[in-house]
Amino acid sequence: ALILMDVVMPNLNGFQATRTISKDPETAHIPIVLVTTKDQETDKVWGLRQGAKAYVTKPIKEEELIGVLKKLLPA
Repeated sequence: ALILMDVVMPNLNGFQATRTISKDPETAHIPIVLVTTKDQETDKVWGLRQGAKAYVTKPIKEEELIGVLKKLLPA
């Protein structure tokens, strides 16, 4: 399992959702990849601090996403 999550969402943003999922013992094992148009370095650092395993900016480069998925998913 793996979660691809946008950062900009109504009500609960992706940073908040990532923090919640990564801190819950029942879901902490699921890697989260934030996929977003927010391309500032501070956003990336913040997303990783919230528990994301990777941060990919839109428009998504296919090779980059495949590399991230290969790194995070078991063979």
